[in-house]
Amino acid sequence: MTAREELEKLSSKELHDRAMALAKRRLDVGFLWEVLKAIPAADAAAGHLDRADIDVVRPVALLNDLFDADEGDLAEALRPLYLDYLEEHEHA
Repeated sequence: MTAREELEKLSSKELHDRAMALAKRRLDVGFLWEVLKAIPAADAAAGHLDRADIDVVRPVALLNDLFDADEGDLAEALRPLYLDYLEEHEHA
């Protein structure tokens, strides 16, 4: 079984937590910026069109969403981002 297959077995919350912990250990501000930029599209994909529009013009709302990026539809929409980050950097 590949590392990707093992990661895909994890819940979106577990993926989020592992990716954020790894980014913190690596001091990878670029990854956090990537997540912030992805949140409006992830909100839209999760059906939260009203929140997606607000996030583009209100950085505070975007930061609030970052703290919620491990729950519900938003976590599911961000799941590919977490998977790709962990696959690329976790065992490097």
